[in-house]
Amino acid sequence: MLKRRSIPVALAVIVVAVAAVNLRAGIASLGPVLDDVLDAFGASGSLAGAITAMPGVFFGIMGLAAVPLAGRLGLSRSLFLGMLFTLVGLAVRPWVGNIAVFLVLTACVVGGIALGNVLLPAWVKTHGGRHAVALMTIYSAMLGVSGTVGPLSALWFDGDSAWKWALFVWAVLAVLQVVAWAVVVVRAGRDVPGASPLDAAEEAAEADGTDGAASSTEETLRATSLWRSPTARFLMLFFGLQAMNAYIQMGWLPTMYTDSGVASSTASIGLAVIGAFNIAGGLVMPTVIDRVKDLRPFPALFAALTAAGWLGMWLAPSTVPLLWSVLLGLGGFCFPTAIALIPARSRSPLVTARLSGFVQPVGYFIAGLGPFVIGVVYDKVGNWDGIIAVLTVIAVLMGVLGVLAGKNTVIEDELTAAN
Repeated sequence: MLKRRSIPVALAVIVVAVAAVNLRAGIASLGPVLDDVLDAFGASGSLAGAITAMPGVFFGIMGLAAVPLAGRLGLSRSLFLGMLFTLVGLAVRPWVGNIAVFLVLTACVVGGIALGNVLLPAWVKTHGGRHAVALMTIYSAMLGVSGTVGPLSALWFDGDSAWKWALFVWAVLAVLQVVAWAVVVVRAGRDVPGASPLDAAEEAAEADGTDGAASSTEETLRATSLWRSPTARFLMLFFGLQAMNAYIQMGWLPTMYTDSGVASSTASIGLAVIGAFNIAGGLVMPTVIDRVKDLRPFPALFAALTAAGWLGMWLAPSTVPLLWSVLLGLGGFCFPTAIALIPARSRSPLVTARLSGFVQPVGYFIAGLGPFVIGVVYDKVGNWDGIIAVLTVIAVLMGVLGVLAGKNTVIEDELTAAN
């Protein structure tokens, strides 16, 4: 058994940065060349829907499976395993001649990325020590960089095989992260996550001499389904709809642009603009949210910006195309807002952990449905008007749910009242 050793700060900075920059590029690079991929394999729009649905579905699956896997293998080993899957998928899928194999390898890419998405913040908390905040800032910034540069690879190559190289080029970064994390695996050993939040809460209660009534309340909080909390349900739906918007944009926005007569290069830049705002949102919103007590205006504002972006795509997609990307990018600030609402609407570590495990996996499953349904509908109707009109309505609904999730209440009180 490998002996666990501390991770030097410099190494932690390098591996977190190189891992985070791999967490979006392999997904975001596919949208701008999706039409070329479909043409190359003679595939339909419904199949494209399945491809674009994969991120949401796999993020949901990994939200349920990642922590048990890390409990068996350790955080570093689990992350390394996911990175190997991503590398194999990125390196091989552009060169296969069968769409079924392409889908399997895309699943490897997305599954590995999803595993990193779930476990990397836990790894930072475990190994970051007093540098954890700085490492999370690096993580957020590089995640945004990954989403920004991913679509741009479609502009770097020409010719019939351009789409293959646009996808393959990200295997280079995947190799770098595998090499860097091989060093981490040797140093970290089997770094199984610590006690669960429930165990920690129980130990703290015993140490503080909590009486039987308090223990009974804690048992109620553990046993009561979060489906019985209105705020938890609103937050789960808000998270799911904002994630659905993100994956629809990542998978379908370039096609929406090009079908409207916008140059493919502009379409790729438009998606990169959205990624750039993801960088800004990750850096700015945590501090803003930490200083503001009433969070309800934020989802309302960002949902309104999302709706405005979709309206622009519906009514005048080719007039000022990058403006619509700017509005959709600002609307993407819903993501850090949704994440911040998880601890803001819970009081105890136990309920915070349960809420995160409820909101994110279910929300990502909801998110995965959107791109798939759009692919099926687009394949049948052949235009975007009705689809974008529905997306505009969904953005409004997202704002309503965000305001309801942001109201000044505590989920523990709702769970207790439900019994």
